[in-house]
Amino acid sequence: MMQIYTKTDIGRVRKINEDYMYASSAEDKLKLFIIADGMGGYNAGEVASKLATETAREYIQKNFEKRKSSKEEIENLIKDAIIYANSEVYNKSETNKEFSGMGTTIDICLIYNSKLYIGHVGDSRVYRIRKDFIRKITRDDSYVQTLIEDGTITKEQAFNHPRKNMITKAIGCDKTIEPTVYTKTFIKNDIIILTSDGLTNMLKDKEIFDLVKANNENIADILVDTANKNGGNDNITVIVVKNI
Repeated sequence: MMQIYTKTDIGRVRKINEDYMYASSAEDKLKLFIIADGMGGYNAGEVASKLATETAREYIQKNFEKRKSSKEEIENLIKDAIIYANSEVYNKSETNKEFSGMGTTIDICLIYNSKLYIGHVGDSRVYRIRKDFIRKITRDDSYVQTLIEDGTITKEQAFNHPRKNMITKAIGCDKTIEPTVYTKTFIKNDIIILTSDGLTNMLKDKEIFDLVKANNENIADILVDTANKNGGNDNITVIVVKNI
């Protein structure tokens, strides 16, 4: 059984919400969760995030039953859904001048047979909490992440880096995309969190962990409210799934 909490919010600075999400209900047979953080010109980010989310969702829902036979098949299904979403966003940006240059991050999480199948592009994130430990599963496709990995800056310095929002990979910006796919276990009492950077730019991992562990209800609302209290500099979208 799963408890699912979701929240998307414009934040305290932006004029429109360019985040978009999809979350299965606890009753749905296929447990699928998607989050996207759009970018681009006027309203274009909003178009990109919705289009990527909806096309990926439809692709997975349409093809899951015939491609669920193995771990490799499901991983390829997630990957193909993101590649399809990329082509849809890219083509729309190429054929509509008003959407030129638009793009979006995307994180997809499909839960099946006690496993998390995750597809990732950009700097939105997926975390897993197990017992007393929070782990960031996804690797940010960002300029700051490369600085961390080459030892130029620390994780602590990255939190306040002036170029922390510069991403190195996004849906819709190029004709082709190579998403990263992860497969992890999802056992009883585990919690997963999908979030746009509107949350993680306002709250450190330890703060996210403490808030999730301290609250049994309205978890997504509490996380978003806290991010807004800390500044709310961007749109904030959160999906929390508890395996109870």
